[in-house]
Amino acid sequence: MSTIEYVMDERVAVVTMKSGENRFNTPFLKEFLRVLDEIEKGTDANALVVTSAHEKIFSNGIDLDWLVPFIEKNDIATAKEFVDTMMKLFRTILMYPMPTIAAMNGHAFAGGAIMACYFDYRFMRTGRGFFCFPEVDLGIPFLPGMLAAMKKAIPRYKLEEMVYGGKRLTAEELAEHNIVTAACPLEEIMDKALALAKGLNKRREVIVAIKDEMNTDVVHALDVLDPVALENFRFYV
Repeated sequence: MSTIEYVMDERVAVVTMKSGENRFNTPFLKEFLRVLDEIEKGTDANALVVTSAHEKIFSNGIDLDWLVPFIEKNDIATAKEFVDTMMKLFRTILMYPMPTIAAMNGHAFAGGAIMACYFDYRFMRTGRGFFCFPEVDLGIPFLPGMLAAMKKAIPRYKLEEMVYGGKRLTAEELAEHNIVTAACPLEEIMDKALALAKGLNKRREVIVAIKDEMNTDVVHALDVLDPVALENFRFYV
């Protein structure tokens, strides 16, 4: 069974992460990239919505139980492949040739919250779920390409509170500060995300041209990371 699946709803590709807490490891990331590539090349989709099959978690970020043993064994090749694949997924979402929407139906923590920042739009469930960057408490600094995306999605005054204090935000707080397009009950989140997606009926080539200009600073930060990604990441974990 695939850990990432998609269906078409008119010209919207609806991707569902189906790997429990949807933690990042190399197989999961590669499957995500494979599905995004299939949607781009094999469908007429002009909008992308990503959600989770978990009843209360969108994504809890990096799968440290999977990754740390490789680092402890000094398996540099596996660690480097993971970092490269994670950053490739982030870049792919950022520059995907259509509007992208994260429908967060539960908790988005650490890498899961960071990933959400690469999307063009975000919705989040009310009543259950926090959006949080706990890296300050875990002793894990952010990589440049991560912070650039976070600055894109979150006002500086709120981002400082979140990254220096590790504060958890509810869906209502995210909406108050325009970090999400809307906070809504679970039963409404996909309807609202799909309504927005179906209204974004734009030509791919136009979206690509706009993203090339809109996301220049984030792309640059991702590029700067490449030569030092592995050493930084080994230090972080």
